[in-house]
Amino acid sequence: MKINFPITLTAADTNKRTISGTIVTWDEKGNTSAGATIFKKDSIDFGKAIKLLLEHDRTKPLGKLVDITATKTGLDATFKLAKTFAADDALEEAATGLRDGFSVGVMVEDWENEDGVMAISASKLMEVSLVTEPAIESARVADVAATDTPTENSEATAEDTTTQEEKVSDTTSEAPIATEAVEAAKTEPVAVVATQPVAYTKPRSPINSKATYLEHHIRAALGNEDSRQYVMAADTTSNNGAFIPTPQSTEIINGIANADRGFIDAISRQALPASGMTFEIPKITTAPTVAQANEEAALSETDTASSFVSVSVKKFGGQQTFSVELLDRSSPVFFDELVRQMEFAYAKATDAYVTGEVGNNGVLNASAQAQTSAGLIAYVSSAAAAIYKGTLGFARNVIVSPEQWGAIMGYTESSGRPIYTASNPQNAGGAVSPISLRGNVAGLELYVSRSIGGTGGTGLGDYSMVVVNPEAYTWYESPRLSLRTNVINTGQIDVNYYGYGALATKIAAGANWFNLS
Repeated sequence: MKINFPITLTAADTNKRTISGTIVTWDEKGNTSAGATIFKKDSIDFGKAIKLLLEHDRTKPLGKLVDITATKTGLDATFKLAKTFAADDALEEAATGLRDGFSVGVMVEDWENEDGVMAISASKLMEVSLVTEPAIESARVADVAATDTPTENSEATAEDTTTQEEKVSDTTSEAPIATEAVEAAKTEPVAVVATQPVAYTKPRSPINSKATYLEHHIRAALGNEDSRQYVMAADTTSNNGAFIPTPQSTEIINGIANADRGFIDAISRQALPASGMTFEIPKITTAPTVAQANEEAALSETDTASSFVSVSVKKFGGQQTFSVELLDRSSPVFFDELVRQMEFAYAKATDAYVTGEVGNNGVLNASAQAQTSAGLIAYVSSAAAAIYKGTLGFARNVIVSPEQWGAIMGYTESSGRPIYTASNPQNAGGAVSPISLRGNVAGLELYVSRSIGGTGGTGLGDYSMVVVNPEAYTWYESPRLSLRTNVINTGQIDVNYYGYGALATKIAAGANWFNLS
């Protein structure tokens, strides 16, 4: 478990490029994200290969450990800083008390929960960082040397140091943590982050062109803290629009395709057999009979006969051809969206196929009905009876065109109250909602399919509704497959998206279509 434990710097010495101070104080409580924490005496094992980082960022090293001493009260350390812009800034900030905190990163090996305080008894020092806000008041930087050659006014006086000590934030809380949080820390990694100021002002940036932006971007990458701040605070308004590309959302608007398959959802479904372009389903054609028999008379005999329903497997697929540049240089979302759109097209094609097959094998209702609420009830009643008579199974679903869906929602009683869309109707004939393609009409489950269009292009004529026994028709379907190949001479990419399906018409009388008078 790694814990970043902030300790405050104490003083500044500007003679040498070094920073010195107490980095850990034994048995003094500080606060981390794990809560109240203390280090027992001699609880940190250390070596010489320790780096000084800026705010625990391993990509921003400032220097290396050159001396460390264990005392009765804690650990004192000295760091030699590199000749980089970042190190120069760190020396100045430490000398002036702007960034005057040490924070040790340790790998905890043993600890105990002492009244809600994490008491560390064994750990290994991994790194030390220069930070802005400390947690333990007594451990501070003792000396900061900013240059190899002493210069005038380079040393901070004891009085200056004392002044900086008095300015150290006293807001560090020492409120105890809950025992549960300490116990949880045994298994959860804990990262302690220095406290951030509530508000700050951005520096005035000299970046006003692409050239100055590039200059300071490079300086920032080399460790110049001023340039990093300039880049962060660069004007991003419309005056400098060349720096900022027009953002594009990953949201895609599509009002022409979706994956709805109302007709297929309304009939029974099964997985397609693994092989073959046709398969057969046994079907009883002659059933045995039973009749009254007189005493000592011979029994009637009718042999059972059967045949096979042969089902043809159909392939449904589409193809897209696009350049390799489009795939390589476009957003990663492109290919996922392409496959999604092909799935929408697949859904539309298969639902239209099933609608046509059931239409060719269904029965037009014998009783023509008007396009009214009373006509709807009469049609459903006669269709349900005809289906039971023809299949010895029950009609369970009614599939309607979008136009019929709208007409049904508009049906009202003589008093003008809606029959199917009212929240609490007095005489409910079912429930149909404008925000759902599913509902209930006259005891049947309602499905809306865009594959049903009716006659005359209105969607309200013959064949604009169908009542079905779902067991009379079964849609067998394979998983969807995709095949991607390259066109040799152009480098273009062909994507095939396809699947296999088969509709078994088990009993043709299982579909009864609306007949408009």
